[in-house]
Amino acid sequence: MGFRVAVAGATGAVGHEILNILAEREFPADEVVALASSKSVGKQVSFGEDDELTVKSLEDFDFSGFDIALFSPGGAVSAVHAPRAAQAGCMVIDNTSHFRMEPDVPLVVPEVNREALQYARTRNIIANPNCSTIQMVMALKPLHDLSQIKRVVVSTYQSVSGAGQKGMDELFEHTKAVYMNDLGKKPTVFQKPIAFNVIPQIDKFMDDGSTKEEWKMKVETKKILDPAIEVVATCVRVPVFIGHSEAINVEFESPIDLEEAREALMNFEGINVLDDPDDFEYATPKDVVGEFATFVSRLRIDDTVPYGLNMWVVADNLRKGAALNAVQIAEALVEDGLV
Repeated sequence: MGFRVAVAGATGAVGHEILNILAEREFPADEVVALASSKSVGKQVSFGEDDELTVKSLEDFDFSGFDIALFSPGGAVSAVHAPRAAQAGCMVIDNTSHFRMEPDVPLVVPEVNREALQYARTRNIIANPNCSTIQMVMALKPLHDLSQIKRVVVSTYQSVSGAGQKGMDELFEHTKAVYMNDLGKKPTVFQKPIAFNVIPQIDKFMDDGSTKEEWKMKVETKKILDPAIEVVATCVRVPVFIGHSEAINVEFESPIDLEEAREALMNFEGINVLDDPDDFEYATPKDVVGEFATFVSRLRIDDTVPYGLNMWVVADNLRKGAALNAVQIAEALVEDGLV
């Protein structure tokens, strides 16, 4: 018997990917419903290569009888409708930041802390972590199992799709404007022009000078992996359409061998090690678009600290950074008999 699945925010970039991945991975669904705001009702959205779904209104949708709802409509919308779905008995997997740090809501990357799903029925809500956090903890987990991590310093290079379709549109339009010598075009999505630029701000600034994106990477890593790990992040928006990259410096409590670290990463589910600098073998955002894996490159020892390691980590932020992780959570719920 298949499951009844709702996808909220189905017309957005992440919602579109969720529908694609549900079809690609042949999720055992008897029914899939696409939900969005009232202005999108009646639109057609793709479900796999051959099927289309007609969008229905999220505002008045009855979740009774539905098993799983995958939400990506924005935090304010999830805050209203995710609890409504959960109260109807539907297990919600929410992609927004709204529920992530609530103590009774599991924050899950299935390869890293699948065991947290046992608490999912407390609220019937599971939070999908931030895109930049997901790919980082994917790379950190096998290393943490090898030698306990003490501190992480990370700089991110995050694509505009992290800001949704509007972010992608702004990069396209502003790049075109530069070539047309239209220098008066003002940014509306980003704080400064993104074309041919990098912007060291993602989300709002907090009292300590960090951005909220940087704070998310810190607190989410602690919740998912280990509260003892210290994290300092600098998050930067770059003029790339899809794919987040991260330069990660890891300090360990005890010695770590480079080849053992490489082998641990190679043997970890969902990690692809691409690391032969002599042959220009390293991952870039362009290389990973459409891929499910998290790619690790440029592994090297950091000898400026007693036990340190540097690496370069790249992933498709719309896939493993959002939609794929949400679908993998749904798959784990099915496999573990939690729905």
